[in-house]
Amino acid sequence: MSRFIVRRLLSIIPTLFIVVTLSFFLIRLAPGGPFSREKKLPPEVLQNIMRKYHMDEPLINQYFRYLGDVLRFDLGPSFRNKDHSVNDLIGKAFPVSLHLGSMALAVALFLGLSVGILSALNQNKWPDYAAMSVAVLGISIPLFVIGPLLMLAFALQLKWLPTSGWIGSRAGWATVILPTLTLMFPYFAYIARLSRGSVIEVVRSDYIRTARAKGLKESVVIWKHVLKGALLPVVTYLGPAFSGIVVGSVVVEQIFVVPGIGRIFVQSALNRDYTVIMGDVIVYSIILMGANFIVDVLYSMLDPRIAYK
Repeated sequence: MSRFIVRRLLSIIPTLFIVVTLSFFLIRLAPGGPFSREKKLPPEVLQNIMRKYHMDEPLINQYFRYLGDVLRFDLGPSFRNKDHSVNDLIGKAFPVSLHLGSMALAVALFLGLSVGILSALNQNKWPDYAAMSVAVLGISIPLFVIGPLLMLAFALQLKWLPTSGWIGSRAGWATVILPTLTLMFPYFAYIARLSRGSVIEVVRSDYIRTARAKGLKESVVIWKHVLKGALLPVVTYLGPAFSGIVVGSVVVEQIFVVPGIGRIFVQSALNRDYTVIMGDVIVYSIILMGANFIVDVLYSMLDPRIAYK
């Protein structure tokens, strides 16, 4: 097991190198640039700016210079936010996205597993139909529709919650509720459907029939035997789900004015801010690979039949 963990950790290095290399050159192929304006800059001014950021050098030299900075954990300066480095921008925004994404995934996991298990144990009955109807709605309705609807109902009509902001504002922790509910909804739906199908499959297994034949209580059979095998598909989904929910909450952050990394990514893409885009891509890649690594390790803990050689 320890050898597998070491190999998986080492495999992250070349994968991250490939991601950085491809992203660096693909971004440069896009039309426009960080210093493009509606009103063109004088050639002398543009040349001085390009020289300041070493963008007058050959592209391959820029690449190796950037790679050296990344190895020193320096993501470079922001071309459009002159008073901030990329490390500063991501350092301020990433904890917000991590906080929001972690809460949304925790709520989605709790509700999804609960609804999925309840639905599987009442297959083809009204709780099953009701739960899966809600899950279909969660998958079908996009976030930019769910968010404004929740805002209209709970903020504008009932006036229970604030419309926007974050924890540091006057409303405090109440600002977290609507973004969390909005962001968790599609993930809750997928987890509910996955857990329902997996529980139904495991319940029909031979070892579950054997456990029941031994006279074990139904609660013991469900919690100790069924769930351990049924969680495997859910654990597989949690890897990309965690990275997606942390960095991919662009729509939710825009709707509820949450100062997270998603808003920075949108603004940097519109402004062609190369270094900020690259910083976001690197952070997203590290989260995705780290989450998948944790999922692989958890697999062996949940299912002893899985062995890594």
